[in-house]
Amino acid sequence: MIAILDYLNRSFTEEMLRRFLSYVRIDTQSNRHAEKTPTTEGQWDLARQLEQELRELGISELELDRHCYLIAHLPASPGKEHVPCIGLMAHMDTASDVSGSGVKPRVIKNYDGKGIWLSEQYLLDPGEFPDLYEHVGDTIVVTDGSTLLGADDKAGIAEIMTAVAYLLQHPELKHGPIDIYFTPDEETGKGMDIFPLGKARAKACYTLDGGAAPEIEAECFNAYAVKADFFGKVIHIGAARGRLANAVAMAASFIDMLPRSESPEATDGWFGYYCPIEVSGGLEHAWTEVYLRDFSASRMQERIAALKAFAAAVEAQFPQGHIELNVTQQYLNMKEKLDKHPEVLERLKNAIKVLNIEPIMKPIRGGTDGSRLTEMGIPTPNLFTGGYNYHSRFEWASLSEMALSVDTMLNLVQGWAD
Repeated sequence: MIAILDYLNRSFTEEMLRRFLSYVRIDTQSNRHAEKTPTTEGQWDLARQLEQELRELGISELELDRHCYLIAHLPASPGKEHVPCIGLMAHMDTASDVSGSGVKPRVIKNYDGKGIWLSEQYLLDPGEFPDLYEHVGDTIVVTDGSTLLGADDKAGIAEIMTAVAYLLQHPELKHGPIDIYFTPDEETGKGMDIFPLGKARAKACYTLDGGAAPEIEAECFNAYAVKADFFGKVIHIGAARGRLANAVAMAASFIDMLPRSESPEATDGWFGYYCPIEVSGGLEHAWTEVYLRDFSASRMQERIAALKAFAAAVEAQFPQGHIELNVTQQYLNMKEKLDKHPEVLERLKNAIKVLNIEPIMKPIRGGTDGSRLTEMGIPTPNLFTGGYNYHSRFEWASLSEMALSVDTMLNLVQGWAD
């Protein structure tokens, strides 16, 4: 950890922190139930600020389109125009699991390894979150306990902006053409549905949307969402014997069939899961949405088949009711396509190794916009940002690891130009 702490002294660290604190104070929480893109107006506020900051840095080739996708282009250094264009990507929205409104970031310098009271109610306890023990002496950013922090993915945005600014301030660092992609609605799973792919020049891309340093992620879940609608038969409950089909009871029975040993809280590593994320309704109609996650495509099909079997079993219990399942693919494991472009991952590994740090390969127990971009034909692994405990009021970020991420990007773009 001592080597990584040294990155607190990088010349750009304070500027990066200033950017990060500015970004997290903007409420960009997305809404997965909205049908428009972006799903919330706050994402425009951040997009417009980033557009203005990029222009102030001297980037003239950029566009913020009508769906809040911000694409900018940094030309190659003289003599490096032939180098393949690479992309740097981060998303502007934050998750809806905990409030993202009124974020009040708190900067703790020279962290002492003890518990941090975020508020009178919430303690960020290293006994519960042992990663904190690895950051004694670091500068960390926490919340006041009432909101998430938004390091997912505003740490990534701050790092990209800092790297771009540094490249422009240091023309001696030679690089090829670079695309910058800031996207809306990643947390809804729909952020790439209308990404303007025709405007992207990158032959390879890197999302800044990971967690702890020095982790690299090149494998993710296959992800599906299944909406189950339960249709009951209503009659006065005082005269219901043998006649009522209670949609709420149907939904409860269906959810109870999901194996608890295959839930998010019971699995890790390469094990997939079933996760009911929402339920609502009444006697006549109820519904739930279940997220299915698995690294294996064949096991994913088994999970879908299992839900159909559970639905049939519930219909047998409630013969006067019926169930409709709607299965939606969200994203696919990017590993197979990334394996066809090994140089994309190798260059990222080398960008860390030249810092005398050995990268750690981990699977993403989730997905990124890079998962979708890889499906679209641009191989896109994921790089750490230095954020922890995402989607939580206990979210925090390490400033030293954020700085390390910037240096990794600087090495990466120079490596592509060699």
